Amino acid sequence: MIQSYKKNPTLIKNYDTIVIGSGMGSLTTAAILAKEGQKVLVLERHYTAGGFTHVFKRKGFEWDVGIHYIGEVQRPTSVIKKLFDYISDSKLQWSDMGEVYDKIIIGDKEYDFVKGTQNFKNKLIEYFPDEKLAIENYVKLVFKTIKTSQKFYISKALPSILNFLIGKKMRTPFYNYSDKTTYEVLKSITDNEELIKVLTGQYGDYGLPPKKSSFVMHAAVARHYFGGGSFPIGGSSQIAKTIDSVIEKTGGTILISADVQEIIISNKTATGVKMSDGKIFSAKKIISGTGIMNTYNKLIPSSIANKFNLKSQLQKVNRSVSHACLYIGLNGSPEELKLPKTNYWIYPSDLDHDESVDRYLKNIDHEFPVVYISFPSAKDPDWNNRYPGKSTIDIITLVPYEIFEPWAGSKWMKRGKDYTNIKEKISQRLLKILYDKLPQVKGTVSHYELSTPLTTKHFINYDKGEIYGLDHSPKRFRQEFLKPRTPIKNLFLTGQDIVTAGVAAALFSGVITSAAITSKNIIKKVMNS
Repeated sequence: MIQSYKKNPTLIKNYDTIVIGSGMGSLTTAAILAKEGQKVLVLERHYTAGGFTHVFKRKGFEWDVGIHYIGEVQRPTSVIKKLFDYISDSKLQWSDMGEVYDKIIIGDKEYDFVKGTQNFKNKLIEYFPDEKLAIENYVKLVFKTIKTSQKFYISKALPSILNFLIGKKMRTPFYNYSDKTTYEVLKSITDNEELIKVLTGQYGDYGLPPKKSSFVMHAAVARHYFGGGSFPIGGSSQIAKTIDSVIEKTGGTILISADVQEIIISNKTATGVKMSDGKIFSAKKIISGTGIMNTYNKLIPSSIANKFNLKSQLQKVNRSVSHACLYIGLNGSPEELKLPKTNYWIYPSDLDHDESVDRYLKNIDHEFPVVYISFPSAKDPDWNNRYPGKSTIDIITLVPYEIFEPWAGSKWMKRGKDYTNIKEKISQRLLKILYDKLPQVKGTVSHYELSTPLTTKHFINYDKGEIYGLDHSPKRFRQEFLKPRTPIKNLFLTGQDIVTAGVAAALFSGVITSAAITSKNIIKKVMNS
């Protein structure tokens, strides 16, 4: 049954804009358009809004599904902070994770990533005193790369004629870095493989190891966290909650359990959506934030998709990696259990990142190529008010979709004993790693459950359970169709597929999409707000 995210709204048949999906890109676009006076309808197929920013509750615990840390929100003048303030009417508050935001663990060696660009460099030089020049050159290169990305992303919002005239010039400097892999660039400034392994210790934030990922994707993540990490106070559910209020102010609403069956296209123009219950909503503009593959494969009639050669575009891009996440509930407060705020990135010591992934994909009984441990209850200062005497931990690792594909047609929570056995085996391996790093939590675990790529498919609607939409190889950034405008009039895209991976990128995709729709300098308006 379709229902409002908050309360029973007065629904109308015609909206200014309909947004399909309620992930970060969709919510940002909807809020910005609402600020422009539009009535916006956001349609979410699941029982909760937020996409990867939603939370779920079980056994008296609450887990944040996709928000583990956000950068650049402690500096009041940063674009990310100004954007979050703009779309939430400054209601969204953040807690600083402290000096060390990421701990890179390779075998028995630990390397701290500390906040502040100079501090970051100084710490790395402590670890690698002979690599001072390489480390300084690395940081300079990251900033230089990010500078080229500004015009690249702005070009995505340009009207066709302007894109034809000046788009290439805006994109070319960016391609100098996007065309190279992360490893290629780092190898050009140092031969120290251990340093390269440490510098790329956050590759799990975008899914591709150094020899496959585009350097611009790596640079975007590294730069994003130079100022440290933060977590939303009250948990990530506050994101959708605060943005919903902005959307409602101009008569818009977020509907949950609202499954869009098809985008209605008439005379090569998107005019509305047909719901799975047959209900039709109409709007001047339709935006899909469900990912380009879902949009072109599922939401657009095949005859229309073929007419515009949309499916041939999809042959030029690949899906990102799939993952498993172990959600753990513990007895004891974060303080009692001495849980850190710092994220742990754990890697094998014997191989580089790419070789570790290749070995694991051949046989998943081998050592995990990456294990990420996050402590959300320790990061949220409001946690103890909501869940006194309890704590949570998330552990994420790479898991091939193919392992779980035999159960693809089964129902969530009813997939059978063999499926449960595989989940339990992975869970126990991850718990062992946790107890090795934090032995004090052994015996305090009250509940744990593992999400698989099929869980992601069920809740986020990505077919192969991919976590970051499309992968971030050099080839991906050359695909000019990954932009807000589609060949179908009044149909637009938003979300991480048109920018890059992660919440901050999806946030920025909302700026690009709303700028393309309104022909206004949205970022200037945000920065002046």
